[in-house]
Parts: sequence; C-alpha cells; structure tokens
Amino acid sequence: MPTDNKRVRGPEVSQSPSLFLCKPAVVVPPPCGPRPDGRQRDQVDVRAVFVRCGLVSQAKGSAYIEAGDTKLMCCVYGPKETERKDETDMKCGRLTTDMRFAPFSCPERGSWIQGSQDKDFSLMLHESLQPAVCLHKYPRSQIEVNVMVLENSGSVLAHAVTCASLALADAGIEMYDLVLGCSIRQDGGSYVVDPSYTEQNGCSSVRSENQGNLTVAFLPSLNQISGLQSDGEMTEETLAAGVRTCIEGCYKLYPVIQQALAKSVRRAAPPPSES
Repeated sequence: MPTDNKRVRGPEVSQSPSLFLCKPAVVVPPPCGPRPDGRQRDQVDVRAVFVRCGLVSQAKGSAYIEAGDTKLMCCVYGPKETERKDETDMKCGRLTTDMRFAPFSCPERGSWIQGSQDKDFSLMLHESLQPAVCLHKYPRSQIEVNVMVLENSGSVLAHAVTCASLALADAGIEMYDLVLGCSIRQDGGSYVVDPSYTEQNGCSSVRSENQGNLTVAFLPSLNQISGLQSDGEMTEETLAAGVRTCIEGCYKLYPVIQQALAKSVRRAAPPPSES
C-alpha cells in the first residue's frame, strides 16, 4: 500500500503534552477576614462595574458590562417576524434568549457547541427578562437576546441579566422596568456578595448546612423579583436574608446602569438644529 509522503508521522510511542502541565491549585479563601480582592465579607460590597451601550452597530441594541474580570457582551435583534408560523401569537410577541460561553472564557477551555450549562443559563435568563418586557406591544413578532461571556470570573448569570436588560433598553424595546442581577455565595454563617470564580466554585473545608449560591433578578422601580436561582443547601432564614442582601446589591448597581443608559441616549440624540 503506498504511503503518504506529505503527512508528518508522529512517533509510534508518544504521550499527550497535557500530562506534563501543572494545574494551578485552587486556593479557597478562608471564611474570615478580607477577600483576596480586598472586598469585605458579610457586607454588600460589589465589584466596580464598567458599562457601555451601543457598541455593535449591526444589532438593534447592544451592551457591554465589565465587573472585575467578568466581561460580557449582549446583542438584541428585533422585533421582527417570527421564523416559524406555528409559533406566531396574534396577541403578544415572543422573547428568545441565547447565552453562550466563549471557548477562552473559563480557566478550562470549552467548546463552541452549546452545552447543558449554557442551556440552563439561557432558560434562567429568559425567565428573568420576560416579566419586564411589554410583549403585548409586539404581536406576531420575535425579539432575540444573545449574550456572549467573554471572560468568566464569577457571577456571570447576574451580570448577564443586567447586560441583557440594558441591551433591550438600548434597542428601544418597551419595558416595565430594568432588570438587575446580583449574586451571593453562602458559606456557613458568612457570605460574600458578587463572588469571584474561585469563591463561587471552591469547596470550603468547613462543612455546614448553609452552603450554596444564590442569584436574584430584581426590578428596582417596581420593587419586584423577576427571577431567583439557588443551588446548595440553605435554610429558609438564610435564603430570605440572602434575597434581601441581593436586593440591596441591585440598588447599589442601579445608578450606574441609569447613568450608562442616559449617556447612550444623549449620544444617539440628533444635534440641536440651528435656527
């Protein structure tokens, strides 16, 4: 059988280079004292946020949010005609959400194919945004919300909710209120607000019944909760206290989002006419 002379043949006995890589040890911060980034525990201490609207010219509305090392981009398309006629509603529109992680966003490289985590986050994002959008204003129409996580440094779902809400407002979609997200990590009797990737996924050596993550989507002007997602084991009192803490974190974020949206409106406004 003729051999392929153009193909570079590897050695017959070889090992994968990944076997020789030294994975960095996950350092779990102690449940007391300041956090690695200098923020305080058991306080509503969120990361500094940078927000910008209207960065993607091809989309009807777009937003970019950066909280610490967590970076997300959201684009909104529509309202437009629904793709499938059997899904057309004559009385209200349809909201679709799609949230994906870039392959380079996490410490371990992922795939472009949407996995189970992406689908779960897309469903949670849809449940958080749908109560705030006036879908009855857009009958027989479809509004698409696409979120791309560029870098995952913790609390991606909460910041995705905020970024998507800002992109919807930038697109001119009628809404009852903006939707803001906030997350906490409960570790025994202590908690951290807006946890980082290590704090959110690290396992504490202290075993307690109050351990888990909580994410709340909140409408600040209406004072209503549109979405809640939690995992782990937490008592009813701890869960209620965590919801109140997340609401307080959303109120801290509200002026920053309002200011970014106002700047976007002023940039898009036509210049005053000279009479």
